[in-house]
Amino acid sequence: MKYSWFVVLVMVLLILSACAAPAPGSPAENQAEEAFATDRKRMVVEDIVRRGIKDPRVLEAMEKVPRHRFVPEEYLSEAYADHPLPIGHGQTISQPYIVALMTQHLLLEPGDKVLEIGTGSGYQAAILAEITDEVYSVEIIEPLGKQAETRLKELDYNVHCKIDDGYYGWEEYAPFDAIIVACAPDHVPQPLTRQLKDGGRLVMPVGPPGFYQTLWLIVREGEQFKLINLGGVRFVPMLGKH
Repeated sequence: MKYSWFVVLVMVLLILSACAAPAPGSPAENQAEEAFATDRKRMVVEDIVRRGIKDPRVLEAMEKVPRHRFVPEEYLSEAYADHPLPIGHGQTISQPYIVALMTQHLLLEPGDKVLEIGTGSGYQAAILAEITDEVYSVEIIEPLGKQAETRLKELDYNVHCKIDDGYYGWEEYAPFDAIIVACAPDHVPQPLTRQLKDGGRLVMPVGPPGFYQTLWLIVREGEQFKLINLGGVRFVPMLGKH
């Protein structure tokens, strides 16, 4: 059978392309994963432990979750750098230290029910899912939320995801042992505080867009709420005003 030069060229290009791309489990892919694992350990030691994060569950989760799977391909070389990275739609994947800091202040135990506001890339949800198996996450930007849900499933993280306005929390599954807010409103949303269990903890940045915000820990004590100032944090995108 004779093939036209065009068909032959296409076949050659397909063969070359297959040879160039590392197959799953190939030596090249394994080498890349080992390099990422080394970078992840360095990140935990140099950027997280040295800055005072001590919770062993948080440290174990930060060392285990492959952050490079949650960043766009063009930023893979910076996947374990201690700063935010763009993920599209004007949003970012949070700085690793801030993720660890906020998670530590939740004081999570296995079996706790936790709500995340602002799924983003899904990275924070994966960290939470390493500590407890009851994670609920709300994202207002539909493409980001759907992409994160798919990615989390591919990585075998059991996270309940929802596309909605996180300002109102997720009443259906309240109350929560802990709530974490990845985006900064200009005030503490009352629907979130109402969805905390007695003794529950809410960690969130509060402040105007374009400036440093203040990270707050809010602890429910019956019908009262104790507010603890955890200090300033870098700017993160603002939750919609209401």
